[in-house]
Amino acid sequence: MATGVDQAVGMSLVVFSLLLFTYYSVWVIILPFVDNDHILHKYFLPREYSVIVPGVAAVILLLCIGAFTAVIMWKNRKPKKVD
Repeated sequence: MATGVDQAVGMSLVVFSLLLFTYYSVWVIILPFVDNDHILHKYFLPREYSVIVPGVAAVILLLCIGAFTAVIMWKNRKPKKVD
């Protein structure tokens, strides 16, 4: 059973993910159909970043997964038997 702290951390991660998904969806799907001089545009980065930011995040994620896998494999290696 999860403790109260675990549930609070889990709920905060879910809320953060929902906010991030909503922000990105509005940025990529809705904003191209809004006039460029509308006030909504000042809350978002330029459209070029809608591809760059997820790309950089994906590269960092893959690097972290690779580093984690390398550390686990390095720790679990067995020494060679010398005969």
